Amino acid sequence: MNEVQLTLEQKFNLRWFQTQVDKMSPDQAKDFLVQLYEQTMVREATYKELLKHQWGIEPQPGLE
Repeated sequence: MNEVQLTLEQKFNLRWFQTQVDKMSPDQAKDFLVQLYEQTMVREATYKELLKHQWGIEPQPGLE
């Protein structure tokens, strides 16, 4: 499988993010990871709902 390459801007943002994480205490980093994971789950659920709507596969009212 081909690996997706990051743009120069994305690489810069990743380096900045790494610098910010390096400044965190272990507890701050753990809390941050949990928040990041929650945001990822919300984003995934949002994408799924948007795709269901776009593809017209939403459940019909009363047939759930």
